Amino acid sequence: MQKINLQIKKTIPYILNFVLGNSVLRKYAAKRAKEYIYKAIVEGEKLYTRNIRYERYMILSNLVGTVERALTNKNISPSVRKKVLNLFVGRIMLENQRKMNEEFIKEFGQEPPGFITISPGKKCNLQCTGCYAGSGAKASEKLDYETVDRIVTEKTNLWNSFFTVISGGEPLMWRSNGKSILDLCREHQDNYFMMYTNATLIDKNMAKQMAEVGNITPAISVEGFEEETDERRGKGVYKKILDAMANLREVGVPFGVSVTATRSNAEKIISDKFVDFYFGQQGAVYGWIFQYMPIGRHQSLDLMVTPEQRKWMYRQEKHIIHDKHIFLPDFWNGGVYSSGCLAGGRSGGYIYIEWNGNVTPCVFYPYSKVNIKDIYAGDGNLNDALKSDLMIGVRKWQRDYGFEKKGKEVHNLIAPCGIRDHYEFTRKLLEETKPIPIDEDAAEAIKDPLYYEGLTEYNKKFLSMTDDIWQNEFIGNGKKHNGNNISETEDKSKVLEETVDVK
Repeated sequence: MQKINLQIKKTIPYILNFVLGNSVLRKYAAKRAKEYIYKAIVEGEKLYTRNIRYERYMILSNLVGTVERALTNKNISPSVRKKVLNLFVGRIMLENQRKMNEEFIKEFGQEPPGFITISPGKKCNLQCTGCYAGSGAKASEKLDYETVDRIVTEKTNLWNSFFTVISGGEPLMWRSNGKSILDLCREHQDNYFMMYTNATLIDKNMAKQMAEVGNITPAISVEGFEEETDERRGKGVYKKILDAMANLREVGVPFGVSVTATRSNAEKIISDKFVDFYFGQQGAVYGWIFQYMPIGRHQSLDLMVTPEQRKWMYRQEKHIIHDKHIFLPDFWNGGVYSSGCLAGGRSGGYIYIEWNGNVTPCVFYPYSKVNIKDIYAGDGNLNDALKSDLMIGVRKWQRDYGFEKKGKEVHNLIAPCGIRDHYEFTRKLLEETKPIPIDEDAAEAIKDPLYYEGLTEYNKKFLSMTDDIWQNEFIGNGKKHNGNNISETEDKSKVLEETVDVK
């Protein structure tokens, strides 16, 4: 849904834009912002249940804290500070763009996607086990700069979207017509970019360039600590990552971490020790959890976290978000924070465009009906990428599953993924719409009966393990958080105490 109440959009900008630049008042401004978000989402909205809305408040509250921590860095680059305030806070989090989107709403019957993810090049200097992209040093596939530039321009103008995600391959290896990712950032100063990177190329000079550009934040891939990271990414990579983080801290560029949960590291990557090290000692201000998906190089169901591990992860992730107040959502367990699956170009969601121009519903959905190069050759625009029967089918399933629904109409958002949690639906949609697999691994997967059986069995087991949690904590009497009974009065009192009491 991603509709933040107008009360937030009209009131908070005046507070934040004035106060967040002031070190004395910054903490107070952040707390006031959290109070307004609570009133708008938990008390003001009518969709979903109160407990679902409360979880959405929690993750947004932590996002406000993320911005506060980024701006509190004494060494923060002046250019970065300006871009964080003007772009991330002013436009992405707060600006009311409803009127600007009326033409899109009339055509599609929904508000536009919130962002786009682009992998401009497949080339990478590492060869990680289980890489979803199958990237490597010999890969030559890439989009030209003009195409990437046009994609960013169109999604900004057509969707009023000011947030762009860059993935890969390794984005810092991409070059086209003498231009790089940082050139893209320089030429799109109306956008804030988040770049998934292995960080091995972020030396002091690269960090300095990022600080000067100002509108990019690297999300650095780690697998845990040294043993886990080097095992998957290569010997010596962990030390290079720590060097990169030091370089970014020195010049004042806020960064986050991106972790992939597998069967072998699930308990380590969200342990208190992990969080305290990366967010405390190393200075990461945000993080993303990706659960290993059986696509890409040497795909294997055996690398997936077990249903039992995933259930444990769900509890631990709530602890991190509720008790440590860290912005560290899990795209699979955390569907409650995003109102479900973000794929397919739904309102507030996204689509993915890879290095060959194939447009897919998401990064982990390797099937395509359209290619952005063909769309542009036919005088189309980015909106045409949303019109295929594949994209429409994904969005229809999301609505049927509970997107923008009320109360008991919302199905289990602890299991929101159309592939990992509802593969029977995905396989049926693929058979009906007949998209093209974007690589050989995707082609093999759709033919493999063991792949189908393994995923559907996984889906059923995890749903059976979490349906009671969903019913009791989110759909039932509406009074539980983290498994504990909390009344609305107690809950509101706690929030107001946290957000108003400034000492």
